[in-house]
Amino acid sequence: MTRGNQRDRDRERAQARGTGKGKQKDDGLTPEQRRERDAKALQEKAAKKAGQAASGGGDTGSKSNKK
Repeated sequence: MTRGNQRDRDRERAQARGTGKGKQKDDGLTPEQRRERDAKALQEKAAKKAGQAASGGGDTGSKSNKK
C-alpha cells in the first residue's frame, strides 16, 4: 500500500498550480478607499443604465419572448 513518491509529486503540482493564478487582492487601497471606489463605479453604472432607459435605446439586459 505504498504510493512511492506520488504524494510528494502531487503536492508539488498542486503548489505549482496555485501560484500565479487568481485575482490579486492587494491593490494598495485601504478597505475604505476600496468601498468608495466600488460605490462610485456602481453609481456610474446605474446612471448609465438610467440614461439608456430614459432615451429608450440600448440593451436593457431583459429578455423578451415575443412570438
